Amino acid sequence: MTGTPARSLADFKPDARFAWCVTGSGHLLEESLALALQLPRTDLFLSSAAEEVLPLYGWELPRLRQHFKVVRDNSASSVPVGMLYHGMYHTVVIAPATSNTVAKCALGLSDTLPTNMYAQAGKQCIPGIVFACDTEPTVVTQSPDEWVELRPRRVDLEHVERLARFEHTTLARTLDELKTALDARLATLDLAWNTSSS
Repeated sequence: MTGTPARSLADFKPDARFAWCVTGSGHLLEESLALALQLPRTDLFLSSAAEEVLPLYGWELPRLRQHFKVVRDNSASSVPVGMLYHGMYHTVVIAPATSNTVAKCALGLSDTLPTNMYAQAGKQCIPGIVFACDTEPTVVTQSPDEWVELRPRRVDLEHVERLARFEHTTLARTLDELKTALDARLATLDLAWNTSSS
């Protein structure tokens, strides 16, 4: 499938950033945030569901703000997406992405901050990386209290496959695939992982 090419690096501000969107999933949440912490110049965009789930895993807003600029989902029209139009973000990441978020993205719906960021990035030809949670017939994941086994529905898996075919989208099905996608994006941007211990 051919389409509009991704935007040139010259289209972004010199200090453009990663927009890392968090949804209401706890699946590999800690590991996803660990990757976000290692990226240079990264801001967090939280869905309302993410704000409910993050504290269950020990990530209260004050702790997040020690490491990131945090953008919250508190406007009906997702006003913060306007920053994409001004070259402030060169990449939109959704990690981890719930099956609900994946379905919305795959169907072109955008009624949360992460889904709006993804949709508008696509319309601006800005690369998106989506780490989908429900990608296998059986998923073992850690809830706040215990390990649980989930069995994604056929429709959940179909949405993953549909989203994987979208332009300007890299779909990661595992944490290793997410890291590989981020490695590739950093290389394209001529950036490196942040190796400081802060």
